[in-house]
Formats: sequence, C-alpha cells, structure tokens
Amino acid sequence: MSTHAVNAVTTLNVKSHDDPDEKRRPDKSEIDLVTVGDYTIGRFTFSPGWSWSGCIKPVVGTDSCQNNHVGYCVAGTLEVQLTSGETATITAGSSYTIPPGHDARVVGDETFVGLEFVSAATFAKPE
Repeated sequence: MSTHAVNAVTTLNVKSHDDPDEKRRPDKSEIDLVTVGDYTIGRFTFSPGWSWSGCIKPVVGTDSCQNNHVGYCVAGTLEVQLTSGETATITAGSSYTIPPGHDARVVGDETFVGLEFVSAATFAKPE
C-alpha cells in the first residue's frame, strides 16, 4: 500500500509565465508565478552574481533559506550549500530537491532559470 499523497487535478488550466499572476523582483531575481488549479508554479530567473544570502535574505530576514524546493533547471548553474556543509551543483536538465536550511549562488556568467513546484508561493516573500 502506497503512503504517497494523491494529487487530484479536477480542472483544466493553462497559464503562461510570460504573463504571470504575480511577479517578485528582489535584486538580480525574477520570480514569475502562475496558479493553475490548486498549484502555484514559479519560474525563477537569477542573473549572474545572484546569491540567496545577497539577494533574498534581505527580503525574508532568515539566516538561511527555509523553503523546501522541488524543481527543474532549464538553464544555467546553481550551487547549493546546506547549513550542514553538504553541497550540490544543479545544471540544465537536472531535477532537484533542496531541504530547508541552505544558501545558493549562480555559478558562471549564464543566467539560472528553474521551474519550482513546491516553494513558489512563499519564495522571496516577506513573512
């Protein structure tokens, strides 16, 4: 018997991230949010030089990012470091999960673009 939650989709919805329901624009960040059915999906675009501690921490005021992330990297490279010291590098074509308690930064001169399926509704939003 499965212990996984069942996600029931009951309506047909299509929305473009190019015309989002909500935009958030912290430094070096573009967070474009659409809500389809019961789900908020985000397109996170981070420019070269972006880091969570430099660009998002001033908005949310926590010592590290406290969001759970589940996403897919469309472009660029993001290096993530957990407060435990564990690190991972996310590159184009990779799906990822990141637990709360981390910092992250764009690596190189290519913009990072990720699609987020869990944290979008609360990411870069003041408490």
